[in-house]
Amino acid sequence: MMHQERVNHSTEIQLLIALKSGDRPAFEKIYQTYSPRIYLNILKMVKSVDDAQEILQDVFIKVWEKRELIDPDQAFKAYLFQISKFTVYNFIRKVNLDKKLKAYLAHENSELYTHIEETIACRENDQFILNAIEELPPQRKQIYKLCKIEGKSYIEVSKLLGISSSTINDHIVKATKFLKDRHSSFGAAVTATVISLFLKNL
Repeated sequence: MMHQERVNHSTEIQLLIALKSGDRPAFEKIYQTYSPRIYLNILKMVKSVDDAQEILQDVFIKVWEKRELIDPDQAFKAYLFQISKFTVYNFIRKVNLDKKLKAYLAHENSELYTHIEETIACRENDQFILNAIEELPPQRKQIYKLCKIEGKSYIEVSKLLGISSSTINDHIVKATKFLKDRHSSFGAAVTATVISLFLKNL
């Protein structure tokens, strides 16, 4: 269980000044002082002890990495809560994006494989699709991920990237063709592997 220490305002300022100069004992003192409260606040938002502990570590890693930006005259507790809030939001966003990606891959797999092929090649296909997406030109890859994985509309992406909807559509069409072509060659290789494994078991 975390033990929360207390420091008065003048001591806090001295610790923050020391922290700005890279003093590790000062950082450890600040961690011991504030981590229990920050942890409980994070836990209320994510409802998971493991996730809350991981996020807490991320928060204080950011504090250490950005220590030179700390203003000792400003409310440090409010600064910590702000960092923890954004760290939690980014964590939740990543979790949701991972779920969308898995759902997208599951949908692709349902159209591409059946029976034995699906059982043997499902995980390989997930990785193949991800690798194929990464091979797209930078802007096309970004547009494809925003539209197809994050589910944003052409209008949203158009405003986000400052390009026309027709340009976005052109990128999506070309990206889709590229992925289908790549997948055709991958599917043939998987089929050959399945047949080879089947014949070995005869």
